[in-house]
Amino acid sequence: MTDASTQPMLGSGLEIRPFAPDDVAEALRLSQQVGWPHRSEDWALALAVSEGVVAFDGTRIVGTACCSRFGTVALINMIIVDEAMRGRGLGRRLMAAVMDFARGSEMRLVATLEGLPLYEKLGFRATHRIFQHQGIAQTATPELPVRVGSVPDVVRLAEMDHAASGLDRRALLQRIAAQGEVLLAERGFALLRDFGRGRVIGPVVARDAAAARSLIAEGMLRNAGTFLRIDLPEAAGLSDFVTTLGLAHVGDGTAMVRDPGPRPAGDITTYALASQALG
Repeated sequence: MTDASTQPMLGSGLEIRPFAPDDVAEALRLSQQVGWPHRSEDWALALAVSEGVVAFDGTRIVGTACCSRFGTVALINMIIVDEAMRGRGLGRRLMAAVMDFARGSEMRLVATLEGLPLYEKLGFRATHRIFQHQGIAQTATPELPVRVGSVPDVVRLAEMDHAASGLDRRALLQRIAAQGEVLLAERGFALLRDFGRGRVIGPVVARDAAAARSLIAEGMLRNAGTFLRIDLPEAAGLSDFVTTLGLAHVGDGTAMVRDPGPRPAGDITTYALASQALG
């Protein structure tokens, strides 16, 4: 997505309207167009915890945007503009719509290189990089004991997640746990679910790196030989570790914030994201 003015500006016939369930098929076409791996089920998970809008040109959907509010923080995500419509201000209009949903909240997003200039113009500032790793998972041995949890554990885990991220995501974590797997260590937890070409590990939340490595290693062990993805905040320091387990570094995103609130305090850290869209 770009906000360049190399093409004529949008006409009055373009409609920005709420995202409806029937729009998922067209949204999936757009995410495939930009090379994102989302399935319709992945879109459905995002929309279950989000407000969204689409841009409709009278015949088809040519843009999407979502806002996921988790307590005092709103995550702006799934910003996609059809390739035939880029450079005409549509990205700015979509952002204006979802930023209105987020009014009064801290706003966060993970930017692509193409979207970065627009987000900077809208008042977002870069905070750190997100490293995307993926590949065929190899067998690993956890340093510390890891056991399987269940949906009822999420009440406690959501408090830990909130302490790490500032996000109140109990409803999201419950949905992920119901669809996937919960892994528990003495000092942390991880969730696994189907996503895109295979599965994803995240979030991974822990009090120290040893617990985080153990949870990731257990996820690798349970999915050895299958395609796996993980998204790591740069400060987590686990990029080299997951590379040794078969998940290559394939790309970066830029985490950005607007109107930031107080930072979480304490010794709990998010070592891997649920997704770049959902934090």
